[in-house]
Amino acid sequence: MRHILSVLVENHPGVLRKVAGLFSRRGYNIDSLVVSETENEKVSRMTIAVHDDEEILEQVIKQLGKLVDVIKIEDITTKPSVSKQLLIIKVKADWKTRIDIITLMDVFRARIAHIGKESLIIEATGEQSKIDAIIETLKPFGILELAKTGTVAMLREEEEDL
Repeated sequence: MRHILSVLVENHPGVLRKVAGLFSRRGYNIDSLVVSETENEKVSRMTIAVHDDEEILEQVIKQLGKLVDVIKIEDITTKPSVSKQLLIIKVKADWKTRIDIITLMDVFRARIAHIGKESLIIEATGEQSKIDAIIETLKPFGILELAKTGTVAMLREEEEDL
């Protein structure tokens, strides 16, 4: 099962190395890792996606909790949350296929970021399944380059808080 961990850490050099090192030393694989400052410049949020069973995940969380720089760890996999990835993809697009590609990308609510003589650069955000679907849809046209982020996620408000 894929799990999403939201980890708040102190924002200073070396923290990312410590967290990544913990995973590496224990033989845990990280599917994706996104790190950025939060609304508090002294705190960063790490969104870590892992494929592991519950027992291994429990060990990862315990080990993360022992790191001095870790402020808070939350497994948000089953909690109400918003999660997104960003995709930037360059695809072959001559005059004959360009309209077809643009029409298909409208269905996904993707945006054309650049129009070249022989290619289009498309930008899209969404859950992993949407990003994967866009990539699969564009494969027949010829993908020239592809860059995507890992998952970023945030908990939603609790229903009773509204």
